[in-house]
Amino acid sequence: MARRYTTGILLLVLLTLGAVAVAHPEDIPANKAADPPAAPKLERKDYTEKTTAFKTEVTDPDSDPPKTRKVDLGAKFDMVWVPGGEFSMGSPDAEAGRDANEGPRHKVKVGGFWMGKYEVTWDEFDVFWFDEGFFKADDTAAKKFGPDAITRPTNTFVDATYGHEREGHPALCMTHHAAMMYCEWLRKKTGRAYRLPTEAEWEYAARAGTDGAYSFGSDPAKLDDYAWYKENSPDEDHPKGTTHKVGTKKPNPFGLYDMYGNVWEWTLDQYDPEAYTKFAKNPLSIRPVTVPTDKKWAHVVRGGSWADKAEKLRSATRRASEKTWMKWDPQEPQSIWWLTRMDVIGFRVVLAEDEQPDLVGLKPKVVKKSE
Repeated sequence: MARRYTTGILLLVLLTLGAVAVAHPEDIPANKAADPPAAPKLERKDYTEKTTAFKTEVTDPDSDPPKTRKVDLGAKFDMVWVPGGEFSMGSPDAEAGRDANEGPRHKVKVGGFWMGKYEVTWDEFDVFWFDEGFFKADDTAAKKFGPDAITRPTNTFVDATYGHEREGHPALCMTHHAAMMYCEWLRKKTGRAYRLPTEAEWEYAARAGTDGAYSFGSDPAKLDDYAWYKENSPDEDHPKGTTHKVGTKKPNPFGLYDMYGNVWEWTLDQYDPEAYTKFAKNPLSIRPVTVPTDKKWAHVVRGGSWADKAEKLRSATRRASEKTWMKWDPQEPQSIWWLTRMDVIGFRVVLAEDEQPDLVGLKPKVVKKSE
């Protein structure tokens, strides 16, 4: 525990030094710059996306002014084509471990989309977090841009990894707002309208054409082949469990890894306990979604985590975020970027082939005063 917080304090000091040294970056921040031209239309097949950025490192803090150097950042990630189709959303009444909010089961149709092959890793998230082409959210210069401008996360006051490994491991503990802003940043970088998956898209992708509790059937004994969860996540350095490198278990039939376990994944939807009841009144709900608002709470996470039992990893399991996920944040107002001690929350991105009308131009709306 002591090592964890010592590392966190050291990280905070280094980040603060960096912020002081680069108060006026060479490049004009792109927070409100014009949108990039639309990227070429994609073929219905898998592809790899790349991102680049830069940050400034202090090389000699004792010199006046401190000497710095510009460091290039970059990452790439794979996207998997998921053909659209129909499925039964939610769980049947007799499914073991079922919660009442998984019903009533209803027919849903989703369009085709690409989905991140893996959960977003720290390697990818850090390019966004440290991209000095954009102001940090707490930079005074960012205030003139308004709430819809793209900003990057503030510093954390503890080790952002909470003692989990970083390279190749899923990024964690970010808020729904931070995950949405990451997608906005991706849009600005690539010209493609990345976003979080809707609940319907997430469950459709997790089931991958199957109808059992998991994409491999309903026997949780097989879960060890597909997921990192409470029973198999502990290792020598983390006896209580931990995240693991993405893509180290078997994929589902769509070729998606870690849809179960490792970290819960944010979906786009604002949580509405009556949503399934409303959708079930339709013979077939076309691309259903509860569009997110300016409210911080609540949103839906899916898939379970390294700390959860098998029943929480089922395709139909839903969990709603709540204010207690930030109860250890001492700031007033509390951060809109980081949860506290919720080192089980992450996300992955999607790109719709043809965006549904109610999501065209959707932007993050949460601000500091949001509740």
